[in-house]
Amino acid sequence: MTIKRLLAFCSFVMCQIISAQSDSITSLKEVLVSDKNLKNYSVSQSVLKLNDSIINKNEALLTDLLNFNSTLYFKEYGRGMLSTVSFRGTTSSQTAVIWNGININSQMNGSTDFNTISGSDYNSISVKAGGGSVIYGSGAVGGTVHLNNDLLFFNRFENNLRLDYGSFNTIGINYKTSISNKKWSAQIGMSKNSSTNDYKYLNRYTWRGEQRWNQNGQYDIITLSANAGYKFNQNHILKLYSQSSNTDRNTSLIVESETKSKYINGFNRNLLEYDGSFGKLKTNFKTAYIFENYQYFEDNSSKNYTYGKTENLITKLDVDYHVFKSTHLNGIVDYSRTNGYGTSFGSHIREISSASLLVRQDIGDNWKNELGVRKEFTDNYKSPVLFNLGSSYKFNDWYNLKLNVSRNFRIPTYNDLYWDQGGNPNLKPENSYQGEIGNVFTFKNWSWTQNFYYMKITDMLQWVPGANGIWTPQNQDKVNSYGTETMLAWKKSYGKNSFAANATYAYTVSQDEKTKNQLFFVPFNKATGSVSYSRNKLSAYYQILYNGFVYTRADNNPDEIINDYTISNIGIDYDLKFLDSFKVGFQVLNLFNKDYESLENRPMPGRNFNMYITLKF
Repeated sequence: MTIKRLLAFCSFVMCQIISAQSDSITSLKEVLVSDKNLKNYSVSQSVLKLNDSIINKNEALLTDLLNFNSTLYFKEYGRGMLSTVSFRGTTSSQTAVIWNGININSQMNGSTDFNTISGSDYNSISVKAGGGSVIYGSGAVGGTVHLNNDLLFFNRFENNLRLDYGSFNTIGINYKTSISNKKWSAQIGMSKNSSTNDYKYLNRYTWRGEQRWNQNGQYDIITLSANAGYKFNQNHILKLYSQSSNTDRNTSLIVESETKSKYINGFNRNLLEYDGSFGKLKTNFKTAYIFENYQYFEDNSSKNYTYGKTENLITKLDVDYHVFKSTHLNGIVDYSRTNGYGTSFGSHIREISSASLLVRQDIGDNWKNELGVRKEFTDNYKSPVLFNLGSSYKFNDWYNLKLNVSRNFRIPTYNDLYWDQGGNPNLKPENSYQGEIGNVFTFKNWSWTQNFYYMKITDMLQWVPGANGIWTPQNQDKVNSYGTETMLAWKKSYGKNSFAANATYAYTVSQDEKTKNQLFFVPFNKATGSVSYSRNKLSAYYQILYNGFVYTRADNNPDEIINDYTISNIGIDYDLKFLDSFKVGFQVLNLFNKDYESLENRPMPGRNFNMYITLKF
């Protein structure tokens, strides 16, 4: 290893993202979190928590929320269309999405479409940077996104309704009701997001001089959810989470002469969970059934389609033992059985078992350490031994140092293994080593975090031309990724006037080890910022997002790029104080009418508007 690489490794060894953008949270009598390991085994990494007040400042779909409030980079095939993520320079299938502690990345393609998820369907959304495969399994390489439905146990009956109407006939409906006492807790919710999505393309015209517009871009997303918990007593609690969703979405045309196609996909998720406490021994048992499917209509005027379906059964037992006052041992065993079948990959069953051991040690209030190891067992691939080692030390009231090293992986998907034609059943999992360092500074009303990381990925999957011109996946790429993340947050009140400001910046280098080229669709630079003001019944905010240019080809051809862009939103609302709360709000999106795209030939809309009411009773 050269001196330059050695210095880079030492400098970029570890990282942590601050929860700088979390607004103040009202203390509640008792909350049962849906993902305890996120809280208990993330002391050496970052967890950015986005609560209701931040979620409500953004458009309904999860892409917009995370794009304007985190360092994640998103690639969209047009507004409301397929949206994939890049976290710390990794691919979309190297970011795991966790629903109430369960990994829900697609078994077919290994990733999650963030434009099929509404942020308002969850109590909180958290983003954890860095490796997490020891706890969450495949795909937790660049980081994890956590969708949480936390149950509360105290006497209440609460209803929340939000209605949106915006440009391009965009309609949003979100309703949630929460009913609970000291024994029971229940949440029921429904959300609908739809749009004709027929926006004009700025500065883009046909050969006849006519302005182009987004054709065949309609979408309709409906999600239903129900969650319940029952406390037999303080030591025994049973919880049930259920969610179903259907996305009916056309696919925007690149050129007017294309055939209009359609893509329908949906899921049904059910999770039963038991928490038991037996003195120093605590148990958590989860069993889940997750069904996902899609139908693709190459011509949406035809009844012919291709399809894919997977049924995934998961059981997971987590046993925590309080060895000493300062030491916890966690043993986790789980088993999953996936049955996948479809027109493009046939019918296959995959069974995976795993065993993990986690250790947490708290040496006083200022020094916390964690260790984890995991091994999977399956006939489908050879699994490496994964590990996670981290430490957090608080030197004083204003400085906290966090260190973490880990080994993570991503398993081949059904498409990788079995796609007809081209699937490769002999693939190995992608393998990653990662080191992080985070420096967290807190000064009165200010928070500042400076993070550094280094990641080495081997056996990275890439689809390449094979025999007879058929594309097939191969374990051939090696990638070195390193970068820095900056987080700033400020809050201040002057009498009845409250101000807040947040900013993030990410510098990311993600290079092919052989060519030294930056991976395509990974920006070197991304920055976000927001300022907000509130006084009595009135509140207002301004958001800004900058995405640096990205290459669209592996050879880094300077003529094949997506240009950098800066967009901003502004919003204001007023509480009429009817019932518990009745807010009327208005938003201007893409305030300065910028012509931009995150994927070539997929323009995003210019200036557009949204108005809403929120009613709480």
